[in-house]
Amino acid sequence: MTEQHINAYDYVVVGGGTAGSVIASRLTEDPDTTVAVIEGGPSDVGRDDVLTLRRWMGLLGGELDYDYPTTEQPRGNSHIRHSRARVLGGCSSHNTLIAFKPLPSDWDEWAEAGADGWDAAAMDPYFDRLLNNVVPVDEADRNAIARDFVDAAQAALGVPRVDGFNKKPFHEGVGFFDLAYHPENNKRSSASVAYLHPVMDERPNLTLMLETWAYRLELDGTRATGVRVRTKDGEELLVRARREVVVCAGAVDTPRLLLHSGIGPKEDLEALGIPVVHDLPGVGENLLDHPESVIVWETHGPIPENSAMDSDAGLFVRRDPETRGPDLMFHFYQIPFTDNPERLGYERPPHGVSMTPNIPKPRSRGRLHLTSADPETKPALDFRYFTDEDDYDGRTLVDGIRLAREIAKAAPLADWLKREVCPGPEVTGDEELSEYARKVAHTVYHPAGTCRMGAATDELAVVAPDLTVRGLDGIRVADASVFPTMPAVNPMIGVLMVGEKCAELLTKTTGSENR
Repeated sequence: MTEQHINAYDYVVVGGGTAGSVIASRLTEDPDTTVAVIEGGPSDVGRDDVLTLRRWMGLLGGELDYDYPTTEQPRGNSHIRHSRARVLGGCSSHNTLIAFKPLPSDWDEWAEAGADGWDAAAMDPYFDRLLNNVVPVDEADRNAIARDFVDAAQAALGVPRVDGFNKKPFHEGVGFFDLAYHPENNKRSSASVAYLHPVMDERPNLTLMLETWAYRLELDGTRATGVRVRTKDGEELLVRARREVVVCAGAVDTPRLLLHSGIGPKEDLEALGIPVVHDLPGVGENLLDHPESVIVWETHGPIPENSAMDSDAGLFVRRDPETRGPDLMFHFYQIPFTDNPERLGYERPPHGVSMTPNIPKPRSRGRLHLTSADPETKPALDFRYFTDEDDYDGRTLVDGIRLAREIAKAAPLADWLKREVCPGPEVTGDEELSEYARKVAHTVYHPAGTCRMGAATDELAVVAPDLTVRGLDGIRVADASVFPTMPAVNPMIGVLMVGEKCAELLTKTTGSENR
């Protein structure tokens, strides 16, 4: 196999996903700036299996999924598999496109963690720049049982009904989500659809290298000069960056790429025989997620067919008035979500619904690490679910199951429900509920934090507030891996906003160099 040099570009963006699509689109608005996007998956253009939002579940575990296993989780569910999308648009081509502007308390928490310039006031303008079509679930997609869930939650818990979660910050509320989609045809308004599809054929300065896998960064001393990639034909190329390499490969593949490039904790790299280029102990640490559990009911009969993506409504509550935002969330699924309970012997009912209590601000922290020097070997994802000191995460799920039962007893939802399938009405004690909730826990696919942003004094911070990698030149990271802490809401919009801010930082840097 011969390695060839190919053209140099001003910027090389690794990952054509949620943030990468934004950055590539914004940088190439200047016709004199050349950008290559390295994307491991194929294009999403013309692919109805990807572009139709309601078909999202069919993508899980399929050919467009990197599908990462989880290490043994003594207090959680060791069978969780983390879907990461292998297609243009990344996880915004794969997920449910629930679209929440992060709450002011989420951004302010970042600023307090050392991400100077990322407070709510500074970040607010980036939301208005987003090109995605963010709209509330369309009236035609508002399933009758989901409407009744909203009414029942409001009646049972006294939380306000929210019509448009992005209109103003909230602590509590129940309602239909905002989604990044086109309701008239149920098509996605993903990062690729919104940012790349309109320009990909008309900007000669934008090069998409699809089905091309980045396996190592090229460095000259402490300066990143390019990326080593393998095409789908097995050809190995060096793609050079004249200005900067921007790594947007996500919370799993960004730290993986850095580690295989010799950037990370010195002892770990040496133990695997990877030459250490730059000792950076925080790479792979601070692995975050939004774990959730599930409670399932059988319904008296089939549920009406209409829906945007089968999980169109949700609930937020604030149990502790001292917290700045919501501390318990639910998705309401118009399907019986029994994949994990079936492992414990529960049976899927013919018709049913689920509520999924979720931990907006989990306190457990995990880590990602390599098990081999071979870049083809998947990294180990050890989320350390439910290992926080005071069992805050576990207790949150128990509270969630109890609240879910209150909602299920309330009209008008109660009339639909025949029986509680799992955990089952006989499971009532805190310990039994906790064991059930943790064993059937699943992920909503929100890994984050593995290259976290922080102050210069923070030894475990991987990137500075301008997204540059500490101690290196010519390289930035922009994706969910830079999150210092987890937003209380679904993080996709936050990642798009990171992309918008990164593009602005890059443009400003170039402008000042030219002056």
